[in-house]
Amino acid sequence: MKKIGVIILFQFLCIGLSAQLVDADLLKVKNRLDSILSFSTQLKLEVDISFINMPVKKAQMFYTKGKRVKFSSDDFVMLPKRGLDFSLNSLLEYSFITVDRGVEIRNGKMYKAINIIPTDKRADFSIATVLIDTKLKRVMETEINTKKDGTYLLTLQYNTEAKILPDKVTVNFEIEKIRIPINFMGKDTELDRKKMKAAGTKTGAIYLTMSNYQIKSVL
Repeated sequence: MKKIGVIILFQFLCIGLSAQLVDADLLKVKNRLDSILSFSTQLKLEVDISFINMPVKKAQMFYTKGKRVKFSSDDFVMLPKRGLDFSLNSLLEYSFITVDRGVEIRNGKMYKAINIIPTDKRADFSIATVLIDTKLKRVMETEINTKKDGTYLLTLQYNTEAKILPDKVTVNFEIEKIRIPINFMGKDTELDRKKMKAAGTKTGAIYLTMSNYQIKSVL
């Protein structure tokens, strides 16, 4: 009986320890995002990359919970590999722990900083830092250090305090080994291969603007 009691106590201790490894404020944001069943939005995309000259692109974005994001466009659209996952699924897909990094200030406002550290080798990033507005329960900034595609810095902007989905996202990145964060480029896009092949880490930015959201939520 004593042995069984020790095992049960050990299990409870492990459960309590695991629960403490995930930040409560991050879970609140995730739960709020998880309440979204689906949404669609008009998407405008602009790029600022030294070796790519591409006009503004427009598309429609469709999200259904549990499925991959879909797009509809009259033209090929250049899409950032990071930046369109508003649900945090790409960061929380596999097991992870969190570390409270205190407070950081952006534009005169204080946000809680949290490190997300995956504990599963299948995760494609080594560490991410998320800035959270704990009052409004939403993400304001995410820095993702990927294993293969360099570092991404996402800055999110919202038009109103009630919104959980951003109206603007800026994706700043640095790419090692010429890994360009795109899926498609239209025929009207000009690529300067000389600049692209030049030595050194490539940097750039992608600007996403969302409008006319249609959201279905359980809240």
